[in-house]
Amino acid sequence: MRLKVLPPTLRKNNRYLTLDIKSVSRISKEDLVSIVWEGCVRFKGECGTSNFNLWVMRFYECGEGDGYFSYKAILRCQRDFVCEVRSALALISKFNGGCVSLTTVGLSGTVKGSHKFI
Repeated sequence: MRLKVLPPTLRKNNRYLTLDIKSVSRISKEDLVSIVWEGCVRFKGECGTSNFNLWVMRFYECGEGDGYFSYKAILRCQRDFVCEVRSALALISKFNGGCVSLTTVGLSGTVKGSHKFI
């Protein structure tokens, strides 16, 4: 038996944040997931963070320059919690003893629409 697809009225409404990441050391997609998750847990706790519906959709390495590594990423979150996620990301400054900077460059309703910010 096939699973039924949920109608659009019953699906969660998502927003896609385009992130600009600068780090002193190299990071991977898995590192970014732990950076975002730890930052959100510190800001809102586990119960609040579970409502965010966070998911790293895309992760791009942009290169190295001036002593830091540059990355771009697309992060999915639930529509009702965009402000809380952006606040939590702004508070992140350290990861594994190195400096990290996460900046929200754009916000979109689709993954395709968020690619214009990359």
